[in-house]
Amino acid sequence: MTDMKINNNHPMRYIIPALLLLLSACSRFGDLNTDPTKSSKINPENQLIFAQLWFSGDLSTQERTNSIVLMPMMQQLGAAYYARVGGMYIKDITRLWVMWENSYQNDVVNIVDAVERTNGVAGQTNLNAICRIMKVYTFARLTDLYGDIPYSQAGSAFYTQVKRPVYDLQQDIYNNFLEELKTASAQLDPAKDKVPNEIFYKGDINAWKKFANSLRIRLALRLVKRDAEKAKKEIQDAFNAAGGVMNSSADNCITKHMDIQNNYSDLRGNSVSVAINQQSAMPKIVSTFLDQLKSTNDPRLNYIPRCYKQNIPLKPFEREDITAQVKASVIGLVGSKPGKYVYEDWVGPVTIKLANGTNYSAVNGDLKCEINNCFIRNNAPFLHLTYAEVELLLADASVRLGLTLGADAATHYNKGVEAAMKQLSLYPGGPVIPDAEIADFLTNNPLQAGTELKQINNQLWIALMLNGPELFANWRRTGYPQLLPTPNNESTSTTIPRRFQYPLSEKEQNKVNVQAAIDRIGEDDWLKRVWWDKE
Repeated sequence: MTDMKINNNHPMRYIIPALLLLLSACSRFGDLNTDPTKSSKINPENQLIFAQLWFSGDLSTQERTNSIVLMPMMQQLGAAYYARVGGMYIKDITRLWVMWENSYQNDVVNIVDAVERTNGVAGQTNLNAICRIMKVYTFARLTDLYGDIPYSQAGSAFYTQVKRPVYDLQQDIYNNFLEELKTASAQLDPAKDKVPNEIFYKGDINAWKKFANSLRIRLALRLVKRDAEKAKKEIQDAFNAAGGVMNSSADNCITKHMDIQNNYSDLRGNSVSVAINQQSAMPKIVSTFLDQLKSTNDPRLNYIPRCYKQNIPLKPFEREDITAQVKASVIGLVGSKPGKYVYEDWVGPVTIKLANGTNYSAVNGDLKCEINNCFIRNNAPFLHLTYAEVELLLADASVRLGLTLGADAATHYNKGVEAAMKQLSLYPGGPVIPDAEIADFLTNNPLQAGTELKQINNQLWIALMLNGPELFANWRRTGYPQLLPTPNNESTSTTIPRRFQYPLSEKEQNKVNVQAAIDRIGEDDWLKRVWWDKE
């Protein structure tokens, strides 16, 4: 987890050669990788690096999938006009296609090819194992959003000549995920080949083992509605696997992005952040999220939400912080209500005194909280999987499945909450929450019989802040937080959607296979459920 600085040895210099493979791919999934005369000698380590950077660096995907749809839908950030798609369930199917259209022709084709190139190569066994883990991680985000997807034949047309891949059942995909993570973790050997330029762990093989085993626990828990016994077996096995799971924040899987304002062809800045801070209107914290912090007297209430004196045009990192004045006013800290635009439920004006001693009439947009600037810097880290999440997942598995995973559920819960609070300091200029404040919170909010799963997964909701796909997946898995639907007269749906719809390009170019997948769920609609999301 080293800082990303460009030099002759830094993996960023490999973006250009990795892109050469993409240029050889056609613009649609069905024709990917069919020209054997182009880019046949690309280094698979470069392809791995590209897939890692793409995951959180592609602005088009993060802007449309995360900021416009999933974070508003999961009632964390919203109120801006562009957030209405997710926050008010206004179906814009082109937004739902973006993850698929961008991923299959970029990170998918690269990571699939990297696995193929390294299979059976004696001097690349660690590289092969890491690529296989990255392949699972890449496809997991896709299948969790869409359900049945091309997997076994995806991105392999160069080798198989299959240009219209079948849609594998999500059940089969998950079975393969769990087996791949198990065997790839076992294959990793610190004494063998080095992979020093990869982004996540700079070639630390032991860290990759922990990531693989921990990812296996995350994915196995998705199965609890369908096959609790399999989930139980996989979680116990992953926890006991050689190398273990994440056991401190030093094991966090993070991309440390550069301080670069991404455009739509640059992967170096954090595109989750850029998608927020480039907007002409900043999103507001939704009251559902703010009220969760308030209801438990969470110390993060003092660090995550901020109020800023609004400027026109907005310059997010130059606005004056007026949080303390607003908090002390008769209004106090408020968020925008879910399913509402910022101009609805008007609050203020309130007269406050600015730092220069002058009075200022703060109104509505000034008074409704935004997310602290430190979390949306271009060089903010992207948290893929953290020790905090793993501990909370272990707590969930302990309660839900009766497992003994090194400690009792309360211990895992306490460790997870503490780590989640402390991980805020990973952001540039991020807060360091005092140990005493964390201890007070845990004393006043102990894990209580009968509400354990609610408490654990409400904490996961906070810990996964800014990671829309994981927020969405964990909410569907657990039902927590208990979000109330917030439709308005513009809404396409009166209930919270459960999946993304397949893109038109597939219905035109891979009609038979996509129709078979649609027939299995009955209708290609965002209110249908993926296989593991059983009612």
